[in-house]
Amino acid sequence: MSGKAEAEKVLRRFTDGYNDAYRKLDPALVDRVETGAPAEIARADLAAQRALTPGGNPGYPPLVLDDARFTIPKMAGWPKFFVADTHSNRDQHRWLLVFTRADAGRPWKAAYLSLLNQGSVPQFALDKDGYAQAVPAAAETNEAPLAVRPEALSTAYTDYLRSGAGNVFAPGTSTTQIRAERAKLARTPTFWAEYIDTPEKAPGFPAPALRTKDGGALAFFTAHHRERRTAVAGVRPEITDPRTKALLKGDLKQAVTYTRVSESAVTIPGKGPVVFLNRIESLTEARGSNRFVGNRSAGLGAPPSGSWGRVGTNRPPASAPQAHLSAPQRPIGQG
Repeated sequence: MSGKAEAEKVLRRFTDGYNDAYRKLDPALVDRVETGAPAEIARADLAAQRALTPGGNPGYPPLVLDDARFTIPKMAGWPKFFVADTHSNRDQHRWLLVFTRADAGRPWKAAYLSLLNQGSVPQFALDKDGYAQAVPAAAETNEAPLAVRPEALSTAYTDYLRSGAGNVFAPGTSTTQIRAERAKLARTPTFWAEYIDTPEKAPGFPAPALRTKDGGALAFFTAHHRERRTAVAGVRPEITDPRTKALLKGDLKQAVTYTRVSESAVTIPGKGPVVFLNRIESLTEARGSNRFVGNRSAGLGAPPSGSWGRVGTNRPPASAPQAHLSAPQRPIGQG
């Protein structure tokens, strides 16, 4: 990255490509300007919209990102990244985009999007030339300590969602509240829910981080989440949400598995818990099946092996009542 002039071109190329993809509702266009979680989310979104509107959306109101403030770290070698803090014509949040470039022969692509409240973007540590300091992938001996390494965040987070153990993360909507919501759905009168959370890492899902003035860091990371809802015996499942139905594959007889991806922005202190500034989670696939969980409660989370647990073979009668298994989309939110 040569400087802000190049960063402005990268941002403009992104918005042009993004708008083109959404006008044509063409998932294939996403990969030109996005990678990682944003690309997965956009591909699924466009595939669902295209199924509902095959002719595209020529009247799509273009996304506009302005008032851009670029934070560029001085980095030797590859990959490289920088952060664009922008205003959008969509809402009153600041849109933080992390652009990454794998090597000199590949283009810059948006690898993370986070929506932060006005005034909540951390202050970055800058050198005398205005360059930021990237947290290296491996700890260096002269580096100020962090409570957790950025590359360890995804594993720590998925472990927490599974077990609830540890004190790496502060309580909030992205931690304790998610586990509480899952506990409510573990067993209901019409269906049971089970979960598998999968950590991600570089090179497909890097965890870029920049040092902040307080000695900590702002970091970004990705995780994947699967939720299986299985209707109880005598209940026939049903999905009503149009977007979910457009993404549904398989044979919806007894269960549906939702696959989601999340991208998070967090602050890491030198000591103390990691705090979520923003977490975006979106459905990327739904798959029906005829597998039936036996007469037991599906516990919160999956065992460390990643298996769903014992599965039975009971089937509902053809005239069974319906269970609405549509899982609501998590909105873009804070914390």
